[in-house]
Amino acid sequence: MRKADREVKNADELKAILEKCDVCRLGLAADDVPYIVPMNFGYEYTDGNLTLYFHCAGEGKKLDILTQNPQVCFEMDCSHELKKSDRPCGYSMNYESIIGNGVAEICHERDEKIYGLTRLMEKYSDARTFEFPERELERVTVVRVAATSFTGKRLKKG
Repeated sequence: MRKADREVKNADELKAILEKCDVCRLGLAADDVPYIVPMNFGYEYTDGNLTLYFHCAGEGKKLDILTQNPQVCFEMDCSHELKKSDRPCGYSMNYESIIGNGVAEICHERDEKIYGLTRLMEKYSDARTFEFPERELERVTVVRVAATSFTGKRLKKG
């Protein structure tokens, strides 16, 4: 990282950023053509290992690309605050972000799907227990991304 003073390394601070971010942009590539899609996400962050979970329909461009190339990148950001200046190049933006790379895998087993969907629901819901009807489990696709690398970053100017 070019500006090491902005790097977030503390596990609790990284988890806080994961909680604050509402959307994760998933970057894919097929035939050297990039494709990026904003998605809701769930996560598991344990012992420095980050796994992201996404859900989608059973068919579509994302899945077509992931079938060809499971290598992905991801980006999420939050805590935005524009910092104005009296000169154009003095403007700045406070933010927190997590950016990384990983390998995507489609979860086929019922228990894997439930696990991923539970991580998603824990992020966005106040409830802590969830029931997923079999019909919906059969129709939904859950994608797990095991991060191979990622960094947290923060800029907070007064």
